[in-house]
Amino acid sequence: MTATNEHPTILLLPGLLCDASVWTAQIEALRPHAHVLVADFSQHDSLGAMARSALAMVEGPVIAIGHSMGARVGMEMVHLAPERIVKLALIDTGVDSRREGEEAKRQVLVDLAYAEGMGALADRWLPPMVHADRAEDKALLAPLKKMVMRATPEQHQRQIRALLNRPNLMPRLAGIACPTLVMVGRQDRWSPLAQHEEMAARIPNAELVVIEDSGHMTLLEQPEQVSNVLLRWLGVGTKLAGTHTGAAMER
Repeated sequence: MTATNEHPTILLLPGLLCDASVWTAQIEALRPHAHVLVADFSQHDSLGAMARSALAMVEGPVIAIGHSMGARVGMEMVHLAPERIVKLALIDTGVDSRREGEEAKRQVLVDLAYAEGMGALADRWLPPMVHADRAEDKALLAPLKKMVMRATPEQHQRQIRALLNRPNLMPRLAGIACPTLVMVGRQDRWSPLAQHEEMAARIPNAELVVIEDSGHMTLLEQPEQVSNVLLRWLGVGTKLAGTHTGAAMER
C-alpha cells in the first residue's frame, strides 16, 4: 500500500444523506491494514467546505475513497491539496455540473422532506438508487431508510445546495496524478457505467472496475465485491474468505 507509514490513513467520504453505516463492510475489511476514518458532511453546503473539513481531519498523506457525492468531494480534495492524496477511489459518481431541469427535480424532494418528513423522502428517493430488481428488497432498503431518517430536512437541503453548485470536473481529470480507482455498479441508474468509462479514460493513472449486479448503492448492495476490489487495489491481503468478487476489471 502506498503511504509513508505502515498503517496509512484512509478517509471514507459518504454520499448524499449517507453516514458511516454505509461503509460498515469496508471499514471491517480495511481496518487491519489502515487507520480508517469516515468524514461527516452533514453540516456543510458546498463541496469545497466538505473537502476542507475532510482534509482537516488528519495531517499528512491520505487515501481518499468516496462514494457518489463523496467521490466529488475526493476530487475537490485533490484539487485543493494534490500533494496529500496518495490514492483516490471514485465510486458511483459523476463529474458534470448542474443539468438542465435538475434544480426543480431536486426541489421536489427538498419540499417533500419538509412537508412529510425524512421517511417520505426515503420512500421516494431510495428505490431508484438500487438495482431495479431490488427496489422492493426490504432487507436492503430498511437500513438505508433508517439512515436517511437519522438526517434532517435541513441537512438534505444543505447537501442539495452543494450538489447544485458543483463545478464541472471534466477539465480537471487529466490533472489527477495519483493512482485512481473508478468503480461503478453495472446497473447504476443514477450514475451509469458510460460516464465512469469516460472518467477512467481521462484520468492518467486510472483503473475501471465494474461491480456486478448492483445499482448506485454498491457499498451495501455488493459489500464483499467492493471490499475485495479495494483490498486488491490497495495491495493488501487477499479476497475475503468464502466470497466471490464477481467484479469485472475493465482496465
